[in-house]
Amino acid sequence: MAELLPLFGFVFFGLFSPGPNVILLTTSGARFGFSPTIPHILGVAVGVGITAGITGFGIGAILNAQPALTLVLKIIASLWILYMAYMLWQANPAKQSTKDRPFTFIEAVLFQWVNPKVWAVALSATAYVATLTPTQQATALAGTFSGINLGVCLFWTAAGSLLSYLLANPTAWRVFMRIMALALGLFSLLVFL
Repeated sequence: MAELLPLFGFVFFGLFSPGPNVILLTTSGARFGFSPTIPHILGVAVGVGITAGITGFGIGAILNAQPALTLVLKIIASLWILYMAYMLWQANPAKQSTKDRPFTFIEAVLFQWVNPKVWAVALSATAYVATLTPTQQATALAGTFSGINLGVCLFWTAAGSLLSYLLANPTAWRVFMRIMALALGLFSLLVFL
């Protein structure tokens, strides 16, 4: 277990820093509250674990060997993140419709497949488990990412939920949503770096 401590630190800082999941969970916590966002939280934790586990089985090597496939995935990820940024920009929390809701568990799991930050952290984390067998790598990465990310998701959703108390008027909400949308939009560009 002690040999995995550097992995734990790397994964914590990689997932805690702002990225699409942090932005979306903070926004969801502020917009919908903590409890309604729980399926989103759990979906992110599970999805990140699956993505990280798959890297332990060598998908990272496949992506590195196929630059065209990597570019296609980056384009898909960037477009999806831009779409979410657009939706946040257009959102009006004061006029929520019945269609407004947090991500479902499945949507959050599936989003991790196009979340470039998760892939980047997972691929980099494989260096910490390189001496293990592929099955051990997958297990160590999946467990570490899911466990640590659950705490990260709970923190950012709670922060968003608490932030909603400061967003007492429509102008404050609009500014908050637009800042979150701009942050997501910027992240869609960082996919290509």
